[in-house]
Amino acid sequence: MPRDLTSSEIDRQNILNNQVALNEIQKEANIRGVLFEGKITFTKEMVAEFYSIDIRTVERYSSKFSDELKNNGYEILKGKRLKSFISEIERQEVPDINVGKSIPQLAIYDFRAFLNIGMLLVESENARVLRQMMLDIVIDIINQKTGGATKYINQRDKDFLGAFLGEENYRREFTDALRDYVDMNNYKYARYTDMIYQSIFKEKAKEYREILKLQSRDKIRDTLYAEILDLVASYECGLAENIKKEYQRLGRKLTNWETDKVFQDFESLPHWKPLINRGRSKMASRDLALRDAFHKQLEEYIKPLEADEYQRFLGTEGDEIEKLMKDNADVLKRLKERE
Repeated sequence: MPRDLTSSEIDRQNILNNQVALNEIQKEANIRGVLFEGKITFTKEMVAEFYSIDIRTVERYSSKFSDELKNNGYEILKGKRLKSFISEIERQEVPDINVGKSIPQLAIYDFRAFLNIGMLLVESENARVLRQMMLDIVIDIINQKTGGATKYINQRDKDFLGAFLGEENYRREFTDALRDYVDMNNYKYARYTDMIYQSIFKEKAKEYREILKLQSRDKIRDTLYAEILDLVASYECGLAENIKKEYQRLGRKLTNWETDKVFQDFESLPHWKPLINRGRSKMASRDLALRDAFHKQLEEYIKPLEADEYQRFLGTEGDEIEKLMKDNADVLKRLKERE
């Protein structure tokens, strides 16, 4: 879906929390600033000059979006830190910066805050060009990391493999319970699987496939994050046991109405609420940031990804996990298909 950084704080924060992308943006943009406390920083004058805008425009945006900018590295220097910053300007011989030694305070922007301003500015052509470059770099990095197959970016997580293999066992318990204790034709497998998906992430299998643009040969569970696989497995394990108990109580197979009642009672248990809310937030937020996939039904759960989430799926550990998965693809297939 198209991203408008000027209007979406979630999209802005998703880039600013993505250190892998920030490193590449800094490299590609090659924007010079003042090195201060280990970070590239900019004064209001430097921001105004780069974006070819009046300094009053910088001040207006800095005031209007103060909380967001402060969260991303905008701050006011005073006292010893201000003197240290002025000393760094002189030591680094930064040109065209007019900072008086007697000023009581000075606003500075680190690289994230500098980009943040550029994401907000609608008056600047330089900002528009920079925004497009940022979006292109984010897309390129994710495609490079996943070989263009973002639908399997979930498999770059160290927790995926254990959840993936474990879920297969619970899936078998569930399908066996449907086979042995529910008096319906084979449609029951798809029906109750869909009911699990709808209960957890408000989508049927078909809807999920459309959002992720999955092909007919793609298996939904191969694309689910570890936390979602664990939730699905918990549902399957618990439902299998409850269906079996109802079968034993009745002394016969359950009708579809009776099975529906078991399901409704099971999903209404209060302990599911925090787990499902957390799972919905993780799935919807990750899919928007990493797969450019928007789950309309879960819109209220979408939040910016934290920096550690980007490292989890795009960092070097993810590279190692992906290589391990590829190198042992045949072994993993046998494990998955074992009886």
